[in-house]
Amino acid sequence: MSNPFVNLDDVAFDDIEENGFYTSRRALFSAGIGARKLGYNLTELPPGKSQCPFHSHREEEEMFLILDGEGELRFGEQRFTLRRHDVIACPTGGPEVAHQIINTGKTPLRYLSLSTVSTTEVCEYPDSQKIGVFANTSPNSHLRKLFRAEGAVEYYDRESTEIPERDA
Repeated sequence: MSNPFVNLDDVAFDDIEENGFYTSRRALFSAGIGARKLGYNLTELPPGKSQCPFHSHREEEEMFLILDGEGELRFGEQRFTLRRHDVIACPTGGPEVAHQIINTGKTPLRYLSLSTVSTTEVCEYPDSQKIGVFANTSPNSHLRKLFRAEGAVEYYDRESTEIPERDA
């Protein structure tokens, strides 16, 4: 078994996103130290950037610890100034707990992320009116779909309501 710990100075940034405003580096290390029910990563944001769109989770609860830098937390309809050693709780729910961290400073913003891990997740994106559905129920079964919220259909849409014929 590998070590049940890692020093944040030694982690490798293995998830790099460069998509305009959404530019970040993340070191995903939880599985490497044996975590099973919690996910951990170290995130680094350049000035003026965010790691992901404004969103909320229905299954996974998150916590963030600001290690270095300055930023802003969008949380529901509020905005908060962030600084070193701030701890942020992001419980599950709808748009009222949607969240996003933005680097508003002049130096990289670094924070430790911790979350529960669920095999299924539903995320809402209030700014873009999207819904994300994610499931990883086995090594060979992955579902990742995003939908526009206005594309909702009725429960029986495209379902036949006729009684099926039985073979005699």
